Amino acid sequence: MEWLAAYVLPVTGAVVAGGLIGFEREYRGRPAGFRTHILVSLASALLMLAAVHQMEWMGDVSTDVIRIDPVRMAHGILTGIGFLCGGVIFRHGLSVHGLTTAASLWITSALGTLYGVGFYGLAIGGTAVTVLVLGVLRWADRHMPQLNIIDVRVCYRRSDTLDESAFRELMGEFDLHAGSISQRLWAGAGDQQGRVEYSATLHGSGQLKVERLARRLRDDPQVVEYKLAPRKD
Repeated sequence: MEWLAAYVLPVTGAVVAGGLIGFEREYRGRPAGFRTHILVSLASALLMLAAVHQMEWMGDVSTDVIRIDPVRMAHGILTGIGFLCGGVIFRHGLSVHGLTTAASLWITSALGTLYGVGFYGLAIGGTAVTVLVLGVLRWADRHMPQLNIIDVRVCYRRSDTLDESAFRELMGEFDLHAGSISQRLWAGAGDQQGRVEYSATLHGSGQLKVERLARRLRDDPQVVEYKLAPRKD
């Protein structure tokens, strides 16, 4: 039964922890889901098990020359997971997505490491808190007072362009306010010839009125193209 406590329990715990966190990410449709989180947690646990039980796989090497340091393996695991986390973070326009998924991969790796070294109390508690933060606290995040941010890009015909003050007033009707507004003149050939583009990051409190703003822009004959990208979904 010694092998059960030494190997099976940590591996099982790591798989369950990764599965619980990965299920929440999979349900939300995030780029790293169920299988990815299980593999990250399992790999971390296996590597730590190999480090902790180094004496067993060193064979006939004298114990006088063996120095077991599992902390070095933990450092290597967390360094390596950084590259994987960087792969799920991407920029779309002016918005950055994937930060929560990257954080979930990082904590999953840490939990797998804890299971691998046998810190079951800390590992189980960390798993429960992580699932709570990702699942239950999502509701609180949606209902707590917060400053809303939306990236806006509106393209007008050059002959019908609003001036900047009028553009600010238009956004202000929807309780959106901008610090600085970028302007761009499309001077190329084709459909983009003779167009002026306004782009800005707008801030507003309370519920975003994205649908109302989109309807207003769609119905405006001066508007050729627009894009609205809320920072939080």
